[in-house]
Amino acid sequence: MADFKDFEKKIGITFKNKDLLKRAFTHRSYINEHKGLKMEHNERLEFLGDAVLELVITDHLFNKYPDKPEGELTSYRAALVNTVMLSRMSINLAMNDYLLLSRGESKDTGRARQYILADAVEALIGAIYLDQGYTVAVSFIGEQFFPMTDEMVKKKLWQDAKSRFQEMAQDEMSITPSYKTIREKGPDHSKHFVVGVYLDEAEISTGEGRSKQEAEQEAAKNALGMKGWD
Repeated sequence: MADFKDFEKKIGITFKNKDLLKRAFTHRSYINEHKGLKMEHNERLEFLGDAVLELVITDHLFNKYPDKPEGELTSYRAALVNTVMLSRMSINLAMNDYLLLSRGESKDTGRARQYILADAVEALIGAIYLDQGYTVAVSFIGEQFFPMTDEMVKKKLWQDAKSRFQEMAQDEMSITPSYKTIREKGPDHSKHFVVGVYLDEAEISTGEGRSKQEAEQEAAKNALGMKGWD
């Protein structure tokens, strides 16, 4: 098992409650596999961290872009806190080395691991907020996320893939795309959705996300690539 002291050094935060930090990395599957341990999994911390992250990012964007309309700021925020960005941040911090997973979950890679890492980031933020307070949580989020803002705006990573795909589909094929939820998985508070995007009856691509909207955006992004419209 990895030494969490190394992780504390990496993020520059020394936890008062070490169990809280460990819980942030503890997946439900680990608890299910080690029923004798008196530990909690990280889903409640994830719930809290999600709210803290959204508030901090919203405040940052509101002040950084005083002339931007609400709709554009909402798109910026969605682009900053989606699964891809969260998992990228977790990779930068080598969080995968500290995850406590069941033997089965530890073998998962790709998209499944990406979701686990994204959830762990939110749980970590929740743990920092509880252990260190709001100011330290803001500082941590600022270090990890605020530099991404400039890149996102410069490269227009916030742009709505659904709108682009619809515009291209109508221009090129005179068809309006449709979306269908293929399946849902996960607990109620942390569902993952798989959505397909269709032109007429033909499935062009699929996407996954922690909301139907996020999954639709990824499906549209993938479809743009499939059609060569990106």
